[in-house]
Amino acid sequence: MNDQKEKFKPYIPADKVLPEFTITSVILGIILSVVFGAANAYLGLRVGMTVSASIPAAVISMGVIRLILRKNSILENNMVQTIGSAGESLAAGAIFTLPALFMWAAEDSSVSAPSFITITSIALCGGILGVLFMIPLRNALIVQEHGVLPFPEGTACAEVLLAGEEGGDKSKLVFSGLGISAVYKFIADGIGLFPSEVD
Repeated sequence: MNDQKEKFKPYIPADKVLPEFTITSVILGIILSVVFGAANAYLGLRVGMTVSASIPAAVISMGVIRLILRKNSILENNMVQTIGSAGESLAAGAIFTLPALFMWAAEDSSVSAPSFITITSIALCGGILGVLFMIPLRNALIVQEHGVLPFPEGTACAEVLLAGEEGGDKSKLVFSGLGISAVYKFIADGIGLFPSEVD
């Protein structure tokens, strides 16, 4: 275990300067955060479960930054997927807790339903608390326990970003999978050639 900790080296060395917190990454991250947050809020309230946005956000950011904008920065892609997944997580936290306040208000006439300002304040406090708790936990959970704790989603997301950075066959595999799934979804649900669900 100590050997794994000693061998841990980040993909981008600390002394290498690459663009990370840029206007492009922040704007694209906010757009994906809003889209995935809205999709997860709808999905969660409709069927009671949410989906993770980390890997889809990583693939979309890689497609936009690398293919459309012709920029090559894994740190920008990482920033975009982090912001995008934060919106999804915040939406999930809100939809599983805030409806209780509305049910409480419906049952008790002395309690009023939360306003938009109240909902925004609760979500903002939840996001700030999440960031503040993650800062001290990063070293304990990610650096010290690297190679010990399994992080399936984080590992998969990192592999997607590395595939985009390295290009070649790995990158083609990621984008071909994205293209095939988009074509399948369009044929099944867009054209309606065959049902996407079996009854």
